[in-house]
Amino acid sequence: QVQLVESGGGLVQAGGSLRLSCAASGRTFGSYVMGWFRQAPGKEREFVAAISFRGGSTYYADSVKGRFTISRDNAKNTAFLQMNSLKPEDMAVYYCAAGRNWNSLPSPSVYDYWGQGTQVTVSS
Repeated sequence: QVQLVESGGGLVQAGGSLRLSCAASGRTFGSYVMGWFRQAPGKEREFVAAISFRGGSTYYADSVKGRFTISRDNAKNTAFLQMNSLKPEDMAVYYCAAGRNWNSLPSPSVYDYWGQGTQVTVSS
């Protein structure tokens, strides 16, 4: 069992930056692929980024490529999402997720554990 807790959300102006954190419980953090998703009101949950078990590989949605960076610190059981050049369309609740499978990363069904989410609000 893995418990995930996101933090770092908040209100930021367009063009600004935020850094989200996802703290995981347990001793097996390095056994999980970590992903970030987001969900805006009235929309489906959307894949944002994922990082492999040791952080050697990353994968991004086209909408955030070049602006967002996913990373992880396995010694601290924490994953991060650095978000730069934020746009109003980035506004959503952001969720981190943990899964065992590096295949089919954009699909929420690949992930076994989810955090409760953190709100990101971008003002124009």
